[in-house]
Amino acid sequence: MIMGFGLAPASAEGGLLLTLFVIFVAAKLAAEVFERLKQPPVAGEILAGILIGPSVLALVTPGELTHALSEIGVIFLLFLVGLETKPADIFRVGGRATLVAIIGVIVPFVLGYLVMHAWGQEQIEAIFVGAAMVATSVGITARVLGQMGLLSLETSRIILGAAVIDDILGLIILAIVSSLAKGGVHYAQIGTTALLAIGFTLLIIFVGARAVNRFRSRVENLRVGHSYLVFGLSLCLGLALVATHIGVAAIIGAFLAGMAMAESVEGTDMPPQVEAVTEFLLPFFLVNIGMQLNLDAFLNRSTIILAVIVTLLAVVSKLIGCGAAAWPLGRKKAMQVGMGMVPRGEVGIVVAQIGLGLNAVDQATYGVVLFMAVATTLIAPPFLARLYREEKRVDEEPVLPITPIS
Repeated sequence: MIMGFGLAPASAEGGLLLTLFVIFVAAKLAAEVFERLKQPPVAGEILAGILIGPSVLALVTPGELTHALSEIGVIFLLFLVGLETKPADIFRVGGRATLVAIIGVIVPFVLGYLVMHAWGQEQIEAIFVGAAMVATSVGITARVLGQMGLLSLETSRIILGAAVIDDILGLIILAIVSSLAKGGVHYAQIGTTALLAIGFTLLIIFVGARAVNRFRSRVENLRVGHSYLVFGLSLCLGLALVATHIGVAAIIGAFLAGMAMAESVEGTDMPPQVEAVTEFLLPFFLVNIGMQLNLDAFLNRSTIILAVIVTLLAVVSKLIGCGAAAWPLGRKKAMQVGMGMVPRGEVGIVVAQIGLGLNAVDQATYGVVLFMAVATTLIAPPFLARLYREEKRVDEEPVLPITPIS
């Protein structure tokens, strides 16, 4: 739905096209401005969402269309990231990534619960805020590192691996918290969901690449145009669908689909083709995060103070928890991993919406969690760019020709 500034479409089709136009152009203009300011364009695209959303200019109102485009955009992003991540890369950092995920879940949850409890909130609200602080939006970090060409680094792989594990652990915590809000904990259901999520992830990692390699020649012999790309997109959407039925985020299924194909796409033009599609769809995901923020919730001074405190703890808790787990790699790499796990993004927003839907949190607490999710998503990219600046400089450093000694 388009509102404000006389933007009145003549038909439903015109309204759809106008929504797409406003979101896409606003995102790309903001990205260009931030590029020129030598800042991560991701932050600009999220700020564009705040600007054109209901809180400021009200050019676009979030709805089913923007949500659907957002979901598709981040699914393609994680599929693209998966194409650049071979299973062997994850195996090499598996132990470290697991430790990062576990400590990075415990510390934020405890701090989130304690601060809300000290603020005088009800126990279920404190638990929900803690659950929201556990989340990690791997899409944001993956976008920043991908734009810098640093996805192949050890710390990048640790972040990606930890984010997958983090999503599974977050799913279990959210299931428990949701059960508490409904009056009881269904241990059998939660256990089954956890086992399915873990089994699904391990199955794709251990078996997926072999199965895809076996079918590659048959797929390429199909008569349909760009047959291997069609197969890849089908696998991406299919595993994303399976992931949602199991209970984990669709982006995990998309990432695993890309990782299963990472070895078989070498020598094909599939990665740039997927990247082109992602470049069109991803702005809708980033802008949608910004549009979710409702500034009306912060008319109360107490709510503003609490939102700032929760946001600071959300940043510090990941830096301390995840950074401590990665400390043996060195201080700088530990900070890179910690900051890479900071963005809460769409995951934190979903937790907030579930809490509101179950009447477990009030509008003020919902606003606090929403602010924390958007703010951490904006805070992380500039710091990531700074922390990885030297790696990027080395990566871009031209190779000088060797002059023979005469």
